[in-house]
Amino acid sequence: MALSRRAFAQILGAGAAAAALPSARLFAVPPLSKVVRLNSNENPYGPSPAAIAAMRDAFAVAARYPDEEAEGLAADVAKMHGVAADEVLLGDGSSEILKLVAAAYTSPSRSVVMADPTFEAIAHYAKASGADVVKVPLDTAYAHDLGKMAPAGAGVVYICNPNNPTASITPKASLHAFLDSVPASTIVLVDEAYHHYAASPEYESVAPLIKSKPNLVVARTFSKIYGMAGLRAGYALANRDVIKKLDAQKSWDTMNVMALVAARASLADPGFVADGRRRNAATRATVIERLGAMGYKVIPSDANFVMIDIRREVRPVIAAMRANGVHVGRPFPALPHHLRVTIGTPEEMQQFLEAFKRMEA
Repeated sequence: MALSRRAFAQILGAGAAAAALPSARLFAVPPLSKVVRLNSNENPYGPSPAAIAAMRDAFAVAARYPDEEAEGLAADVAKMHGVAADEVLLGDGSSEILKLVAAAYTSPSRSVVMADPTFEAIAHYAKASGADVVKVPLDTAYAHDLGKMAPAGAGVVYICNPNNPTASITPKASLHAFLDSVPASTIVLVDEAYHHYAASPEYESVAPLIKSKPNLVVARTFSKIYGMAGLRAGYALANRDVIKKLDAQKSWDTMNVMALVAARASLADPGFVADGRRRNAATRATVIERLGAMGYKVIPSDANFVMIDIRREVRPVIAAMRANGVHVGRPFPALPHHLRVTIGTPEEMQQFLEAFKRMEA
């Protein structure tokens, strides 16, 4: 069975690691209500008021299958991106989109190529198809090393942009050149989960290119800036023939009516996205400044999390932070001295910084 984000976190074995770090024993584990969750790149502010109101109203139709709302959301997404409705496929979060792409386009003879480190889900999905997983280290600027990511016979090249866990971007010029060079038989899946947070002038969504690139799939999610991680809503944009192939792998009605109406209301509330971007940028800048004053460097971030070079093995620090009531990101073997931390509210980040300082003692 494929591992969830939560399952990845559970791999840590926090108890054993904490026992190996003396400072971790100095603090009692707090009750769940006081835990600060900065481990899954969630939006701490939750869905927009419009989305919450839409869900409240949707209880009246909870007894019905969600076909009409699904058609409505697909139409809304298509209109927003300037594509046809049959160039949109809804998903139970973008994770389902990744699973469908792996199922449709990988096999024992067709590998998936991905960065190292990046979001790991598609590797697990591809292994279920018997596919090989080819990992290519990020370059020195923490961008995808695209020149090494198109081996012959690859079924899928996965590009997370901005990338998780590094929060770094792959420049638009490099990505456009790569899309021009990839064989038509290889699907390029660009995961834009953190699109709304990206502010670098070198970043650009490739969603408009699906009209001219029949092997391009773009995945988006409502889990991040829209604050709907617990509701599970996402979608893919692609050529209609690719959408048909993905849809053939899909279960019926994977999105429930609450997620559908919340997603539609969210798209109709652009001010919420703008506010979320401003809040995140301001809090992130403060955290980076405070960390810099403590002597720590952060990979330049275009997302709602930061990757901190803590200059030592990260696993014991993760466990000790958890013992202090602050849950931070899982370890990534390719960057064993880096700690991924979601940007929460200012109050949550203050708790993080206080706990992090205690780890230095």
